Amino acid sequence: MTYSVLAVAFLALAAAGALAAALVARRRPDLGAVGVALAALLLLTAVFDTIMIGAGFFTYADAHLLGARIGLAPIEDFAYPLAGVILLPAIWTLLRTRRSRAAGARRADR
Repeated sequence: MTYSVLAVAFLALAAAGALAAALVARRRPDLGAVGVALAALLLLTAVFDTIMIGAGFFTYADAHLLGARIGLAPIEDFAYPLAGVILLPAIWTLLRTRRSRAAGARRADR
């Protein structure tokens, strides 16, 4: 299995989870905050993966990579922060929706 196949699987799971959460919650996360989080995570991934690969903490088999790199970090490594930025705000939105529905139900019972 190549790293890109694994990355696509993570992205597909994140997208499916985000879609399911969006259908249930019927709202979406603040896209500005998501964009800032994505930029920060991509920058941190580029910097720290480059440092860790350069220090020899881990290596990648070139045969399993697409070949593109940002610094020393293979492009496949950037799928994981992207998956997190897709899925985690959706989960947060879903949990907020659940909490607000429960609060509304408590107010209705009074």
